[in-house]
Amino acid sequence: MLRIIDARTGEPVDAAPARRGLTRVEVHASGFDTTNLRVLLVADVLVRALELDGTPVWALLTGGRHQPELRAGAATLGVRPFEDSTDASAGLGAAQIIHVAVQGGEATDGVRIGVAPVRPEDPGPLDDTDSAGLRLALLTRHHDTPVRLEAAVLDEARTTLARWRGAVARWARRPSRPVPDEVRGRLRDAWQDDLDVPRVLDVLRQVETEPELPDGARFETYAYADRLLGLDLTRDLGASS
Repeated sequence: MLRIIDARTGEPVDAAPARRGLTRVEVHASGFDTTNLRVLLVADVLVRALELDGTPVWALLTGGRHQPELRAGAATLGVRPFEDSTDASAGLGAAQIIHVAVQGGEATDGVRIGVAPVRPEDPGPLDDTDSAGLRLALLTRHHDTPVRLEAAVLDEARTTLARWRGAVARWARRPSRPVPDEVRGRLRDAWQDDLDVPRVLDVLRQVETEPELPDGARFETYAYADRLLGLDLTRDLGASS
């Protein structure tokens, strides 16, 4: 069961307290900068984690006059679309409501995930070449920890992403093997513990170099984890070596 730390109280709460009950995710983004794009990215990962647990999710975006820019930037980052939150109090009921917003932002009722700021704030022009690397760079720190997007950080993310995509394409040519139960457990324990995506990435690094693990199992592990990460790790399948 996914548990998150409520930024209002500092206490852990179940993200879906009712079995198979609807969880409503309300995304609050007041401007167009990298911090607010990170808010949308954290919400995207939250929705993915809930869906992997079999929880129905209704996700809505409040972005004011910046919604068009936010939606375009988020789409480039691989964030799946949110519904327009013109009146979040209307429509379907929910067993749980989770607000995702910048740390220290306007107070809201209900459970709150606070997203730490990103420096620099100006996202600059986003294109398909750099967007997945930026997504990975933003995922390498826990959502409550600030991120500095220095050139070295982005370069490392792009290098890691290229290496992983190439490795996944090679592993896919080997006989398929299931994700080991122990590895699957470590992945789920990580993301179910307050969306600890950096721990998920650590598990993938260990899987990449574990000498006793069949390549087919590495492939299935990366494909499984990418359902949460959204890094398109299988993009190069079938590409010529």
